[in-house]
Amino acid sequence: MFEAQSPFERLRGALSGIAPGLPPIDLSVGSPRHAPPDFVAEVIGRHAAAFGGYPSISGTPAFQEAVHGFLDRRYRLEGWLREVGALLPLSGSREGLFLSALTARDLLAKADPAILFANPFYQVYPAAAHAFGAEPVPIGPSHGSILPDWDTVPAAVLDRTIAYYFGSPSNPAGTWASLADWHALFDRALEHDFFIFADECYSEVYREAIGAPVGALEAAKERPEALSRLFVFNSLSKRSNLAGLRVGFVAGAAEPIAAMREFRNQAGPQVPTPLQEAAAAAYNDEAHVVANRRLYDAKYAAAERILSPIFGSLTTPAGFFLWLPVGGDDVAAAVMLWREVGVRVVPGRFLALGSAGGNPGEGHVRLALVADQAEAEEAFERIASVYRAALPRAAAAHA
Repeated sequence: MFEAQSPFERLRGALSGIAPGLPPIDLSVGSPRHAPPDFVAEVIGRHAAAFGGYPSISGTPAFQEAVHGFLDRRYRLEGWLREVGALLPLSGSREGLFLSALTARDLLAKADPAILFANPFYQVYPAAAHAFGAEPVPIGPSHGSILPDWDTVPAAVLDRTIAYYFGSPSNPAGTWASLADWHALFDRALEHDFFIFADECYSEVYREAIGAPVGALEAAKERPEALSRLFVFNSLSKRSNLAGLRVGFVAGAAEPIAAMREFRNQAGPQVPTPLQEAAAAAYNDEAHVVANRRLYDAKYAAAERILSPIFGSLTTPAGFFLWLPVGGDDVAAAVMLWREVGVRVVPGRFLALGSAGGNPGEGHVRLALVADQAEAEEAFERIASVYRAALPRAAAAHA
């Protein structure tokens, strides 16, 4: 039986029976609330007749061309993936992240397989391990690095590993892998013969003053042999505020993608043709993506102005979360913010798994900056008011 529990269910339990101190502001769930691009509904309507037929599992020509074009522009691939690799549409990246574990298991055929994943983690990672009979192994980051602390993983476990789920940009910290980081990951994957599952769903939500994250395909172009052990996942949920469209893609080497396609053709969900056409239009347009980034940048600027005097600098290189260092008991902090000022946040420990070395989420709460500017600033002011009041109380207690 799969025993992991959603962090949101755990939060619901922690706050059960506690009335919010002010009208609620929910910053717990990372569901985008900015407006999707205007043209999406029109494109779906224009292709609505195609709802009457079964869609292509491989993707429409327009979808394939749009995603390849996006990857060429974004990662300077210059047609490289078209020549040596392949891609498939997905019903959201989560579907592909889940089914890819089956592909890795069948292609590598290792006894007693293990699946590694970054900790804190996205819940689909251990769920996939459980579903396909692999041991789930969380790995915390090395100190000061996005890379995993490989010293915590015995060589025997690495040898039976079939995949490592790696988010770049990461959730919740918003850090991303450099070219050198990607090559270090490729070294490890090739040495022990496992797949890197690169979850790049926050790749387009970055701080414009810092610049765009490096991508796994960008690094693999410099190291072509690495593509054989790489799947890259992305979607329109965060990039285009189209979480409800449920369209993403997986890219990689031709043979593993063909194996994944074969299984999905038997049992996987197809992406409806009108939605593929809408996704193609979204991937062909960058103006709405730039506007989206600037909305998040403005909220990070407000967080720096209001909260950094208390918590230090909070702006992340990418993503749309604040990883607030509250210190001490993060569950108690989340309860306090709800009870006193009605702000709903997620305790960090609910987003990670603990071990003998502790829980990497402890002492933090996560805020999703998905509210509009005014509501986000109101939440920041409320949080600041709680901690400004708490600081004199703490000082008096230690006097």
